Amino acid sequence: MTAAANESGTLVVGLMSGTSLDGVAAAVVRFSDRDGAISAELVGFTQRDYTREQHDRLARALVQGSPAEYCRLGFDLGDWLASAAAEVIAEAGVSRKEIAAIASHGQSIWHEPGHSTWQLGESAVIAERLGVPVVSDFRVRDVAAGGQGAPLVSMADAMIFSSPTEWRALQNLGGIGNVTVVPPGGDLSGIRAFDTGPGAGVIDKVTRALRPELPYDIDGKLGAAGNPISDVVTTLLANPYFAAEPPKSTGPELFSPAYVASMIETCRRERPDCTDEDIVATAVELTARSIEDSYRRFIAEPVADVVLSGGGAKNPTLVRAISAALAPKSVRLFDDLFFDGEAKEAVAFALLGYLHLKGRFGNVRSATGARGSRILGKLTPP
Repeated sequence: MTAAANESGTLVVGLMSGTSLDGVAAAVVRFSDRDGAISAELVGFTQRDYTREQHDRLARALVQGSPAEYCRLGFDLGDWLASAAAEVIAEAGVSRKEIAAIASHGQSIWHEPGHSTWQLGESAVIAERLGVPVVSDFRVRDVAAGGQGAPLVSMADAMIFSSPTEWRALQNLGGIGNVTVVPPGGDLSGIRAFDTGPGAGVIDKVTRALRPELPYDIDGKLGAAGNPISDVVTTLLANPYFAAEPPKSTGPELFSPAYVASMIETCRRERPDCTDEDIVATAVELTARSIEDSYRRFIAEPVADVVLSGGGAKNPTLVRAISAALAPKSVRLFDDLFFDGEAKEAVAFALLGYLHLKGRFGNVRSATGARGSRILGKLTPP
């Protein structure tokens, strides 16, 4: 990574807090635009893990809360996001005056595709703390235009991460799994994208429910030691979401703590002698088979390679399961092609912030189903 001082391009900070609730990913990205072709350079990247108290507050907000609690959490989260932005700016060796904007996704609290969406993380707090313009609330305009409001990483998948010669599937494994199918050269007219179902989120929730001392299945060890209960996975895949035609999106409102508790109970009823490891392995198989099922049902394009990113791509047991499920397709890690895959979504929202500043649309209509192309985000001045 290189410092940005005295170099051309526009610097934008991207902030992402995903459905896994593990922390904030913050990236400083330099964008250059030559004849409409945008290039991106990752200048700095950091992750700030949430404390147990912060995580628990966010997790509670997904299922319950009073107006006072949501109000306080929105301001506090703005402060946590601002701290992550300040840290990555310092680590990148640039000054705040060089930053054109901070693009903050915030934290999704509720997402009802086609109707409403809600992300917390007060942009005014970030702007006050850092004295930099903030672009936030990216999903609401697409939803207002009749779209799903997700996936929004599709624009970055096309502009920055496409293959020059072959069809590519970029599979994110955050809390929720989503895929963008990108034609050679990133032709926007040929893109399709949708949420495949769980990414690492169900695995994480199952792990924490069974082993409260663990934040997630570290190195995939629990899943690797277990034997999945395939009949339970088959039952779970009968949920109408998986058969629904794209465009479609989902979130923690479906794959909730209640969903996980029911899954654990079903595993124990189906196999009374099952171990914790077996239940985690079942969650791994659910993610892998849901991805395979989505590709078989909805992806007819001649995809040459599948590129995995997000927290789930750090789980070798999940990666092996997905590779086996998608064989003979080539499954590769985003890290091996570009940069640390944990930074990918932060970079993607930095791009959406950059496009907002340039007055260019940020949604891909074929991915979200919106009525038209829209400039995404709301600008909070410094």
